[in-house]
Amino acid sequence: MIGSYVAVGDSFTEGVGDPGPDGAFVGWADRFAVLLADRRPEGDFGYTNLAVRGKLLDQIVADQVPRAMALKPDLVSFCAGGNDIIRPGTDPDEVAERFERAVVRLTEVAGTVMVTTGFDTRGVPVLKHLRGKIATYNGHVRAIADRYGCPVLDLWSLKTVQDRRAWDGDRLHLSAEGHTRVALRAGQVLGLPVPADPDQPWPPLPHRGTLEIRRDDVHWAREYLVPWIGRRLRGESSGDHVTAKGTLSPDDIKMRISKVA
Repeated sequence: MIGSYVAVGDSFTEGVGDPGPDGAFVGWADRFAVLLADRRPEGDFGYTNLAVRGKLLDQIVADQVPRAMALKPDLVSFCAGGNDIIRPGTDPDEVAERFERAVVRLTEVAGTVMVTTGFDTRGVPVLKHLRGKIATYNGHVRAIADRYGCPVLDLWSLKTVQDRRAWDGDRLHLSAEGHTRVALRAGQVLGLPVPADPDQPWPPLPHRGTLEIRRDDVHWAREYLVPWIGRRLRGESSGDHVTAKGTLSPDDIKMRISKVA
């Protein structure tokens, strides 16, 4: 029975793409925390989300890992390195070595450390050419998990998030439904009963013509791709002025989710 959970990571774990009624993000980790809290007596569960969008592995290790270790939780979810991998010239083997050192530190104090693979990016316009690099990193993550007895939240194998409805308009972050499916899969990884099947097929989509697809692509490029490239060229991060959510109440998360459901 997990009584405390700390989420460590970047935009994926912060929940970007899954806004609550106040505009602040919810995300898979918050939704997963609710699943965990429902297994405990009321008020007998602690949850802290330390994730901040745009952070690189070394930033996560420097800023978030010590805070997570100080809390000595029953469970840590550790998702990091994705922003490093998509940068030109990075070596997935070297990133994995740094990732492993962080896992070793976390396993010294946490009851369980759950690690996360990257998504299959074959359908993501900006990232599909990095598919092989991401697959290499994923292989390292799984090997590290084997060495230290870490459960693996394998996002590459979650085929239902290949549907475009699982993604936000920026095509880089999950939608609310995508985050929900990841939370359900995380529950399955830890052997929890979950209220729905994350692999449940999506309803059929109406056919889209070539003109409609092209119009969507132009809108996406103008609204998301150009600003993203601009930040990269200026050396800016989307998380430069963002603070972590910190300690959250599962009851408050439930209330926020219900208001947008």
